[in-house]
Amino acid sequence: MIQIGEYNTLEILRETSVGLFLGDDDGNDILLPNKYVPEHYEIGDTLAVFCYLDHEERPIATTLTPKITKDTFALLKAVEVNNIGAFLDWGLEKHLFVPFKEQARKMEAGKWYLVYAYLDDETDRMVASSKTNQYMDNDVLTVEAYQEVELIVSRFTEIGVEVIINQKHKGLVYNDEIFEDLKLGQHIKGYVKKIREDHKIDISLQPIGFKNLEPASQKVLEAIKRSHGFLGLHDKSNPEDIKAILGMSKKSFKKAIGVLYKNKQILIKEDGISLV
Repeated sequence: MIQIGEYNTLEILRETSVGLFLGDDDGNDILLPNKYVPEHYEIGDTLAVFCYLDHEERPIATTLTPKITKDTFALLKAVEVNNIGAFLDWGLEKHLFVPFKEQARKMEAGKWYLVYAYLDDETDRMVASSKTNQYMDNDVLTVEAYQEVELIVSRFTEIGVEVIINQKHKGLVYNDEIFEDLKLGQHIKGYVKKIREDHKIDISLQPIGFKNLEPASQKVLEAIKRSHGFLGLHDKSNPEDIKAILGMSKKSFKKAIGVLYKNKQILIKEDGISLV
């Protein structure tokens, strides 16, 4: 079956004046318009195409790359708002529709919104919602502690930054563990720090435990070298100074210099650390 809102690998069945017809193993076919037909092809070849409904609500295939696919989240720009809803630029000719009932707040043309895309059961067309919380599920978790995960920055709060984990779950990175500027919709890697009894997930942007020692130690070593062999930080330095200079917590810094000292790579002095 040809899946709307997803990539499909389909066979070239025949060529017509309007384009190529592609088909699946179940006897279904779909048009790939001439503008997307590759320069070189043969009947029987397979093509990876994205399938959706065109302006006339007909299934259509394209070789364009959409900015969002079915059942995923992405940050998209609103290009039009009218009396039926908003329309987002998702990289295809026909814009992605957001009904008023699916807008967390009324959308405005020219602004960016984090949305979830899904297939509408009644119309079989792709639509989007900015009410993203309802599309995240922490009841049944598919991640575990210390696992590396893919994150999307979804919301800024007083205590930290909420993130979408692996396009499925909600997590939180606490403010005192963020050492870089994050932006809404940004895709970053992270690590599951802790899963609480209520299934809330704490996320770290740095590797957990011993895995964090090697890159942190290397970062400190490189900073010392850039400072001509001496860095004016030590285990009694202000955490904010450490964060500003190295982009890491004081705890990570102390572990890092402990490893370097044990490896006899640095000397720890009252006013800082230096290369051996």
